[in-house]
Amino acid sequence: MDSVTQLVPRSAPDPILAAKLAHPSAVRYIKLGKGGAWTADAIAGGIIPFGFRKIAHAPCVAGDWERVAQELKAAGRTKSGVTQGLRELRDFYDLGDNCLWITFADGHLWWAFAEAEVLPNADDGADGPRRFRRTVDGWHRHSLTGDLLAVRSLSSALTRVAGYRMTICAVEREDYLLRRIRGEEEPLVTEMRALRSQMETAAARMIAGLDWRDFEIMVELIFTRGGWQRQSALGTGEVDIDLLLDNPTTNETAWVQVKSSASQATLDDYLERFHRDGSAQRFYFICHSPKENLSLPPSSQLHLWAGIELAHSALAAGLLDWLIERTR
Repeated sequence: MDSVTQLVPRSAPDPILAAKLAHPSAVRYIKLGKGGAWTADAIAGGIIPFGFRKIAHAPCVAGDWERVAQELKAAGRTKSGVTQGLRELRDFYDLGDNCLWITFADGHLWWAFAEAEVLPNADDGADGPRRFRRTVDGWHRHSLTGDLLAVRSLSSALTRVAGYRMTICAVEREDYLLRRIRGEEEPLVTEMRALRSQMETAAARMIAGLDWRDFEIMVELIFTRGGWQRQSALGTGEVDIDLLLDNPTTNETAWVQVKSSASQATLDDYLERFHRDGSAQRFYFICHSPKENLSLPPSSQLHLWAGIELAHSALAAGLLDWLIERTR
């Protein structure tokens, strides 16, 4: 193989991968070159590269591990280094096509299955891989259900394996890893999602029953706990707006309109006033009991909180106990 970039993986995972992920024979993390130097070419080329430049391919593929141990010693490895090197080389050569390989790159977890055959790379004197395995269906950074496997969304109990100082190692949290790749949810998480949904439904009913004064106080509490600061008292000072807010962190100004009940025509009227004024960057329309389904044009600067969405914001601001006190 002249260049790892010549191998282009297929764009979609093979359905057989789902069966492989049900019961992989082993799971291994692999570092794709020193400091991940081979990662881009490996992912683009659909291969799993491996180093050990001073170790010949022939004895490894023949399973002559005594000779490989001698080559490791000749390369200057300590006794423990020889043991470590043998383990990694045996993993790379002996683990079959049902072994799941993972790595981390560009803020994502990548996974692949590889063909059993290990192929040699010509030694051109460059610091490239000396051997490689072709992936069965390329490298993937999505779960089987299509979710991106971003590192920030993964447990550190898994991602800490990226700090492994050698090249290949087992993965302690196999159960967690496989669930994430399959797109399965931890049963406890499923249970908690159902409980949260029940809480939001109950909170929406509580909010709908608030006196209008308490409702306005709740809205102000949501924003102040989110780092916003009042420019005007709620319900006073501005003809067109209930609450004018500043966010010192983002240097933004927000219009907030609070209604117990409203129609789409009312919402459109206030949105037109917001655009006509032009002094604020964000517009919030908050209504606990809309007369109809309300909507805003798609925009990251326009926000509509009604029903469950409003309840979600209140709970996220830590106002559950506050709601209970004003409802009981």
